[in-house]
Amino acid sequence: MLAALTALGLGAAFVDFATGHRRMRSLGDVAPEQTCPPLSVITAARNEARRIEVALTSLLRLDYPALEIIVVNDRSTDETGAILDRLARQHPRLTIRHISELPEGWLGKNHALHLGAAEASGTLLLFTDADVVFEPTTLRRAVALMKLDSLDHLAAIPDVRVPGIALNAFVAAFGVFFSLYSRPWKARDARSRFHIGIGAFNLIRADVYRAIGTHRAIAMRPDDDMKLGKIVKKGGFRQEAVYGRDFITVEWYASLGELVDGLMKNAFAGVNYSLLAVAGTTAALFLTDVWPFLALVATHGLTRALNAASVALIVLIFWTSAHYGGARLRYVVAFPAAALLFAYIMWRSALLAVTRGSVTWRGTAYPLAEMRANRV
Repeated sequence: MLAALTALGLGAAFVDFATGHRRMRSLGDVAPEQTCPPLSVITAARNEARRIEVALTSLLRLDYPALEIIVVNDRSTDETGAILDRLARQHPRLTIRHISELPEGWLGKNHALHLGAAEASGTLLLFTDADVVFEPTTLRRAVALMKLDSLDHLAAIPDVRVPGIALNAFVAAFGVFFSLYSRPWKARDARSRFHIGIGAFNLIRADVYRAIGTHRAIAMRPDDDMKLGKIVKKGGFRQEAVYGRDFITVEWYASLGELVDGLMKNAFAGVNYSLLAVAGTTAALFLTDVWPFLALVATHGLTRALNAASVALIVLIFWTSAHYGGARLRYVVAFPAAALLFAYIMWRSALLAVTRGSVTWRGTAYPLAEMRANRV
C-alpha cells in the first residue's frame, strides 16, 4: 500500500512539476525595456568582505539610467565597511549607510533593508543580497516583464554556484525540495495560496511595499524573502517568479559546514516553528525521497516494481529541475543523501532553537518567542 501511494504521489508531483516549470519564463524571454522608471537597489551587508566588491561592481555596471544603489552595512566586523566607503568615493550613485546598533524587535538584515528602503527614491525597489552578480541588462528585462504582465512583485531565481561535487549535488537536490515546497509557478495565480520571494532578487513597486507594511511587518522573520512574497500575495497584489539564469548569479556557500549553518536559520522558520511540522516534513522526505531507493534491494515482486517506478519518477523530477536550473543529471545519485542531510538540518535547527530559546545568526542571538510571535 505504501509503495503504491508513494508512486501515485510522485506521479502527481511530476506532472505538476514538469508542467509548472514549463510555464515559467526567463528574463531572457523579453527584450530590455527602453522606458525605465526610477529604480532603487537596496542591499544589506554584514561581513561580506569576500564578495561585496564583485557584487557591487556588477550593480554599478547595470545598463539602467535612473538607478540609485543603497548599501546598508549592518554592524560588520570585517573589512566590509572600508570596502564600501572606498567604492562610494569612486562612484557617486552609490550610497552607503553604516549601522552600529540593532534595535529590539528586529533581525539585522530586515532592519537594514527597512532603513535602506526608507531612503530610496525609486518607484521600483529591488531587494538583493550582497553577494549577487548581475548581467548588465538584468533590470531592463525585469522591468519589461513587470510592465508586460502588470506585476507588482517579480522574483527571479538565480544561478547558484558552489565549489565541489558534494555541494553541487546538494544544491541540485535543494532546488527540487524548494520547488516542491513553494510551487513558484503558482505564484502568479491569484486563487492559489502559493507565493514566492527570492533573496537574490525581489523587485517590488515602492507603493506596494509601503502598502503591505514594509519590512516592519516581517521584522523578526529569518525567511524574510519568502515572507515578503507572502504579504504581497495576501495583500491582493500580482506577483510572478521567473528564471534568472545567465543574468543573476550568486556564489552560495563555500563549504558543507557553511551550508548547514546558513540553512539552519530558515529551516525551523519555514515550518512556522512547529516540531510537529518538522516531524511530518522529515518523515515525508524519508518515505518519498530515501526509502524507494533502499526498497529496491529490501523488497520483492510488485512492491519492488512500484518502488522502481517511484525511483524513476524521482529521476524525472530531478531531471526537470536540472534542465531548468542548469544542474547535472548525474547528481541524482546523491539525492537520497541530500534528503537525509536536509532532514538533519531541519531537526538540528528546531532542537537548537527550542533548547536555547533563541536562534543565532551571524553572531546575534534572537529570542525564539519573538520570532514565533511574528506570524505572517
